[in-house]
Amino acid sequence: MERLNRSTFRDVIEPPGTGIAHLGLGAFHRAHEAVFTEDAIRKAGGDWGIAAVAPRSRAVLDPLLEQDRLYSVLTLDGEQVTPRVLGVHTQALHAASAPAAVERLLADPAVRIVTLTVTEKAYRADSGIMRLLLAGLRARAATQAPIALVSCDNLPSNGQRLRELITPELDDVSFIGFPSTMVDRIVPASTDATYATAREVLGLEDRACVAAEPFNAWVLEDDFPGGRPAWDQAGAVITDDVAPWEGLKLRALLGVHSALAYLGALAGARTVDQALALPGMRSAMERFIATDIAPTLTPPDGVTVEQYGRSALERFANAGLRHRTLQIAMDGSQKLPQRLLGTIADRRAAGSVPVYATLVLAAWMKFVRGAADDGTPLPLDDPMADRLRATPSLLELDAVFPPGFADDAELRAQLSAWSADLDRHGVVGTLQALR
Repeated sequence: MERLNRSTFRDVIEPPGTGIAHLGLGAFHRAHEAVFTEDAIRKAGGDWGIAAVAPRSRAVLDPLLEQDRLYSVLTLDGEQVTPRVLGVHTQALHAASAPAAVERLLADPAVRIVTLTVTEKAYRADSGIMRLLLAGLRARAATQAPIALVSCDNLPSNGQRLRELITPELDDVSFIGFPSTMVDRIVPASTDATYATAREVLGLEDRACVAAEPFNAWVLEDDFPGGRPAWDQAGAVITDDVAPWEGLKLRALLGVHSALAYLGALAGARTVDQALALPGMRSAMERFIATDIAPTLTPPDGVTVEQYGRSALERFANAGLRHRTLQIAMDGSQKLPQRLLGTIADRRAAGSVPVYATLVLAAWMKFVRGAADDGTPLPLDDPMADRLRATPSLLELDAVFPPGFADDAELRAQLSAWSADLDRHGVVGTLQALR
C-alpha cells in the first residue's frame, strides 16, 4: 500500500512560515494543538506553522519525516471513524541528536510561541528539555524578540509554574509571556489497530496517525507578546483567568480518569470504558464527583461540577477509544497530587472525610503493590517506583503527600477500611456493596 505523503495526498494545508516551536512530539500535541492551529490558519491565515521537536525518541519523528510531516487524526465515536489529514508542521527536529538546531529554532525571532507537552515530571530546571529551552532563551535574549511559553501539560497554574522555573535561570524575562492553559482531549496511545484503521479509511499507510475522541477544548490566558494564531476562531476560549476551567479538568475529569484506571486495572478491565461498565462503578464515580469533588471547586459561569462530571463520564464510555487503564495509571506519584490529593486536602480542611476520594487512594496503593484482584501482575511505570514499592506506609512519602496526611487519624481509618474491603472483596465486590 502507498504511504501517506504530499504526493499521494494533496488536499492539505501548507503554512507560509514557522511561528510556533513545539517541544514534545507526542500523540496529544498532534491531536490537539496542531488541530486548533491548522483550523486557525484556515480561518484567518498567518505564518503559524509548527516546528515540532522530539526530545529523545525517534518513534514518531521518523515516520513523520518519511511522510513529508503529514499524518492523520482519526476521530472515534463508538464504531464511527472520521479521518483528517494534517499538514501544519513545517519542520520536525530531534533534540537528542541535533540540540544546536533546536537552540537556533528557539532563538529565531520568527518563532513567537513555544508550546510544551513534556509531562509533569519534566518541569525541573535540570531536565533535558528544560535545559534545551533555557539555552534557546539565553540565545534569544540578545534580540529580546517577544515570545510566549505555553505549557499544555496537566499542571495547576502551568503558566505560573513555568514562569517560576524559568525566571531564576535568566537575567531578563521581560520579553517572555507565560499564559496558563487548560487542554482537554482524550488521545489514547496509537496501536497496531490504529494503523490498521488508518489504512482502511485512508487507503494509505500512515505510521504517524493518532486516534482521538470527538471532544476537543482549549482555554488560554491572553499573554502573547509576539502575537498568536486566531485560536479563538478555531473554538478555543481566550480568558483572563483559566483557573476555574483548570480546576474542573484536573479534579472532575482527570481525577475521575485516574479513579477508573486504578479501580479498573485492579478489576481486570483493560480499557476505561470497560472499567466504567463494571457493576456499581458509574454510581460510585457520580458520588465521587458530587460529594467529594464538587464542594472543592468554583466552576466557570454557567457550568456546574456535576454537569461537567456527567459529561466526562459519557466521554469515558466511548468504546471506540480503547483507552488502556494501564496507560492512564502511569506516573501516579506525579499525577495524583494534582488530580486527587488536592481534593482530599480541601475536604479535610473543611472538616469532612472524602469517602470516595479515599477509595480511589486505596485503589492506587493496592495497584502499587503490583497485583490485580485475581493475582495478575500489574506493572508499576512510575519515576518513584522503587521508593513506592519499598515504603511500607505510603502516606509517609512527603514527595507525594501533603503535610498532615500521615498524622490524620480519621483519614487513615477510612483508608484502612477501604484497603481491607478491596483486599477481601476486590473492586467489584466493594463497589456492589455501595448500592
